[in-house]
Amino acid sequence: MIRARGLRKTFGEQVVLDGLDLDLAPGTVTALVGPNGSGKTTVGRILLGLTTPDAGTLHGLDGRRRAAVFQENRLCEQLSAVRNVRLVLDGGDRAARTTRAVAELRRVGLDDPSLRKPVLDLSGGQRRRVALVRALAGDADLVVLDEPFTGLDPESRAQALTYARARCAGRTVLLITHDPADAAWFGAAVVHLGA
Repeated sequence: MIRARGLRKTFGEQVVLDGLDLDLAPGTVTALVGPNGSGKTTVGRILLGLTTPDAGTLHGLDGRRRAAVFQENRLCEQLSAVRNVRLVLDGGDRAARTTRAVAELRRVGLDDPSLRKPVLDLSGGQRRRVALVRALAGDADLVVLDEPFTGLDPESRAQALTYARARCAGRTVLLITHDPADAAWFGAAVVHLGA
């Protein structure tokens, strides 16, 4: 169990989190829902170790492999989609990791010509799907998904949702979203932040 107790975070004069308690049960999806500025992304960054809270405690993070889809794609833009995904894959030789990366990317609807282009040359929706696959194809057992389906057309979004739900099975997941339908798709426990 990952437990956060009394998390507080301020940026200058702005109080973003003020005494947040949060439990993430093993192998479950928890969705943080709330308006902009309510601290959803900050919670994700704290769990990833990218932001330090001003106060509060965290338990259950030691030894966990973590992965994330951020609001920005944060891909290696000169590398192909396949090479971006291959970066997170363990085990096997390069050919085996390449085969696995190709299979994962096809599951979210990327066609073969797109797989080997630099991601800089892909559409925004294609880059978003590469970022999702890169986060979920590896062996992380804690995954933070921050608005992971933003910018996807309905068909791509459906493929990405199906892929993400399958790849999140058995993992501890924090889903940060504005869309209650995303939380429902995952069968997530919903935590509301802010007004």
